[in-house]
Parts: sequence; C-alpha cells; structure tokens
Amino acid sequence: MAAMVGGDGAHSYAKNSGFQRAVVDASKELINESISEKLDLQILGFDASNKVVKIADLGCSVGPNTFFAVQNIIEAIELKFQNSSSLEFQVFFNDQSQNDFNTLFRSLPPSRNYFAAGVPGSFYDRLFPKSSLEFAHISNSLHWLSKVPKEVVDRNSPAWNKGSVQCSTGSSKEALRAYSAQFKSDIETFLTARAEEVVPGGLVFVLTAVVPDGIPISQTYAGAFYDVLGSCLNDLVKMGVLSEDKADSFNVPVYNPTPKELEAILKTNKNFNLEKMEELPQSITNAQITPKGFALGGRAAIEGFIKNHFGDEFADQIFNHFITKVEANSSKIQEKKHNHLNMFITLKRVVNCK
Repeated sequence: MAAMVGGDGAHSYAKNSGFQRAVVDASKELINESISEKLDLQILGFDASNKVVKIADLGCSVGPNTFFAVQNIIEAIELKFQNSSSLEFQVFFNDQSQNDFNTLFRSLPPSRNYFAAGVPGSFYDRLFPKSSLEFAHISNSLHWLSKVPKEVVDRNSPAWNKGSVQCSTGSSKEALRAYSAQFKSDIETFLTARAEEVVPGGLVFVLTAVVPDGIPISQTYAGAFYDVLGSCLNDLVKMGVLSEDKADSFNVPVYNPTPKELEAILKTNKNFNLEKMEELPQSITNAQITPKGFALGGRAAIEGFIKNHFGDEFADQIFNHFITKVEANSSKIQEKKHNHLNMFITLKRVVNCK
C-alpha cells in the first residue's frame, strides 16, 4: 500500500481533497443523530464525570479533513451529555507508516479540545488494545484494498487484467469478481479487528463511495479516471517509455461496491449491528469536475502507487500525459459518466457477543 501525497504542495492530498471534505461536512448531522439515538451511556458504563473518551480516525491522511471529522464527533458527544465540562478526549490519528505524519501534526488545530496521538499501520490489522475505543471513524478509505487481487496480475488466470489498471472498461467478469472477493475479505478483516478494539455499545462510522446498483464501474467518474490512466500507460508503452510487462502488471487496489453488495457484507457480520445506512445528499457529487481538478485529485491519491511500481522518475511523465488526455476527453467524461453515491454508515458493537 502507498500513502496519499504528503506536504502542502500543488500535488498534495491536503490541497486536492475538497471532494472528501464535502463528504465529511455532509455527514455531520447524521453523526449527531447516530450519537444521540444509538449511543447508550449506561451500556458504555460512564457518565460525564472524569471520563476520557477515545476516538480513532482511520486512514486519516495528512489533514485537514481528519480534523473536521474528529471535531464533528466530539461536538456530537458533548451534545449527548448534559454536562460535558469534565469530559476529556483522546484522538488517535491512524494511517500507513509512510503517511506524512509530520505535516499532519504541524497542522493540528491550535484550539483543539483533545489530546492527539499518531498510530501507524494498516486499518486491516489490529491497531489498539482490546476494548479501548468508544468510537472509530473512517472516511473515503475503505475502497482501498489491502492488496491487488493476485488473479488480476496472473497471466495464466482468466482474471488477468491486461490493458486495464482496475475493474473498468475492458476488464473481464473474472477480474471484477476477483476485485469484489478481495473487497469482501478485506471488509470482514476490518470488522474483525474493530470488534476487538471497540467497546460493547461503541460506534463505528463509515463514509464510503459506492457504485449505483445496476451501473458498471466503468460508467462512473472513477471508472473514467482509471480508463484514462490505463490508456496513458498503454500510450507510453507504445512510445517506448514504459515496458509492456511493467504496464500490464500495474493495477490499483481500489474497489467500490454497490449499496446492496456492501449492505449484505455488513449484515452478515456478527460483531456489529448495522444501525444506519443512508445516502448522503447528491449535491456533493453533482458539482462540476474540472479536468485539472480531476487530474490533480487523482494524482494526490495514487502517485505513491505509480512511484512504487514504475519509479519516481516516471511520475511526471505519466501524469502530464494523463492531464492532456483528460482535457482532450473532458466533454465525454462529463456527458457519459455517472456519479458515485456516498454512503454514511453507523455500526454498533454488539453487547455480550462472544
């Protein structure tokens, strides 16, 4: 796995994550509702006197979106308590060890009302002691798989994804099934880890993008991104810049399920109850996406994967060619592609679950 682009430069995630910020902002009222309606203070075994509330933001990246997400949760908790003056908050910011934690902690809000700590590691692994968290939050991160499905890079497999970098246009049904199976396995692993860490009655908030039921991934904006990226790599192979083997072996470990697909996985889990699953307002995704924003946002997310696979020296060539192709095809992308749906999910840790 690779982290988002760090720092605060032109290609950084911090400067190119406005869409992700909109998703976090849109979830604020649903977080308020979930904490107000689903949080049972008696089951958690505490009141507002001298209590430390522990919150983890998983896949936090470099900010500032993680700070807004955390503040939304804290404000909702304070509303739940009639007297919250003696509450203290401990927030754990988690991401891959390659994440730019230096930038993250340099940009911490100076007026924050919580203690902050960094926790490096994959959120598909255990990260915290048993029953140590009251809340966990993950936004715009669960579509990242723990690894590329091995079948899609195996030349002898029916799922070999030659010419594509994700399960989009040109990918076989076998490739799509391989990505879907990896996603299901990863979500189950994620929930197993959180079940150990979240106290009975604790809440997990998930914000994630899904593909509308009945719409192929290739017909979404994300699908368009990966189609253009794949065509760029193929162009550079023809130019002699990249080797064909290197391009054919590159796949991005990303998968967006349908709402039904995701709901089925969550409902079969025995450690969490699915308390809420709602679509966020469409206004978030209906904003016009400029070619430059499309390209820069994508680069901020996957540049690390490009560098890890092809080498640092090829990143500029690949993304410069990418933005040229996006600009040349922007009208087709805008006219034909569907928006993702953004889902807000509340999971509650089952009480008395062995």
